[in-house]
Amino acid sequence: MKVLMVGPIEKAGGVSTHTKELVNELKKLGVFVDVYNISPNKEYLSTLSDIIKLYKRIIGLSVKLIKDSKKFDIIHIQSSGPLGGLLPAIVGVFWKKILGFKLVVTFHYSKTEEFVKKHKYLFKCILNQCDRYIVVSNKQKEIFKSELKISMHNKIVVIPNGYNPQKFQKIPKEEARKKLGLSFHDKILINVALLFEKKGQKYLIEAMDIIVHKKGRADIKCFIIGNGRLKEKLEQQISMLGLENYVKLVGAKPHNEIPLWMNASDLFVLPSLSESFGIVQIEAMACGVPVVATINGGSEEIITSEDYGLLVEPANPEDLAEKILIALNKEWDKEKIRKYAEQFTWERIAERIHEIYCRVVSGDHNAC
Repeated sequence: MKVLMVGPIEKAGGVSTHTKELVNELKKLGVFVDVYNISPNKEYLSTLSDIIKLYKRIIGLSVKLIKDSKKFDIIHIQSSGPLGGLLPAIVGVFWKKILGFKLVVTFHYSKTEEFVKKHKYLFKCILNQCDRYIVVSNKQKEIFKSELKISMHNKIVVIPNGYNPQKFQKIPKEEARKKLGLSFHDKILINVALLFEKKGQKYLIEAMDIIVHKKGRADIKCFIIGNGRLKEKLEQQISMLGLENYVKLVGAKPHNEIPLWMNASDLFVLPSLSESFGIVQIEAMACGVPVVATINGGSEEIITSEDYGLLVEPANPEDLAEKILIALNKEWDKEKIRKYAEQFTWERIAERIHEIYCRVVSGDHNAC
């Protein structure tokens, strides 16, 4: 089977990771995969980067499909939001109607509900033309069904994101902390996310203020990993609350270093306001680390039991602080957490995607 995978291949980002990891695992299953990168091949200034993305997602993709689509059994497009992220899917369905190739679309976006409501016509066009439409959570599927109110013809399939078990696996906490130069005595929380409003780091910092100054827990340290436009604002918040010794913005880290941070931590915290799935919490669980996460659209489909973590109300630092303290005082079965995460390995995700491909190529219209 030959597949053209259309998606971003960047240094960081959930959709980029999804694209790269899925391609690697599909190749292990004997699938020939050619990748068309819809993002710039290197870093440019923001305006130039946007122009390159626009060109690659409209003109470049159109040329690729016209020239090469007949060479492939499946065209698989990784799409997201806002409109720039959806462009490849729009271009794909336009050319499918003309050229007649088999098309699978995967949709990743944390703000699915408001985005679908705003662009119902576009999503109806995409769903009508594609052969399968993959979403990463049941919540997303329900949004599409309720908002679009059209027959799905078994096209919408839920397949979550995955993690790499070779990268994310349990190692001794002491070893991880030694390599990172972290204290052996502190309780350590980590958060890994871009520093954007929807990721909710300001609520985590407010929760740390409650923990340190109201609850008197000076033994708890919080490390926030990632870069983004809120860096300066969050630094000011930390300084204003007198948390310089308790909350550290450590910047972006290489992806191969993230497992060390996971294993060095006592708890992973995800305070996001919205998530389509939130694979980073699965990566933490794969290291045997429990999670405290908000009810954000994705986390509640992962933390299905208090054996794996605790859920909190979004944008509620008091609730977040309370659940963090409960989690730090709880005896967790870390092996049970790690075993639970195994269902989300990229190998298993790729097997399900491959099954979708086989059904599409054979003309089987039944859902998987």
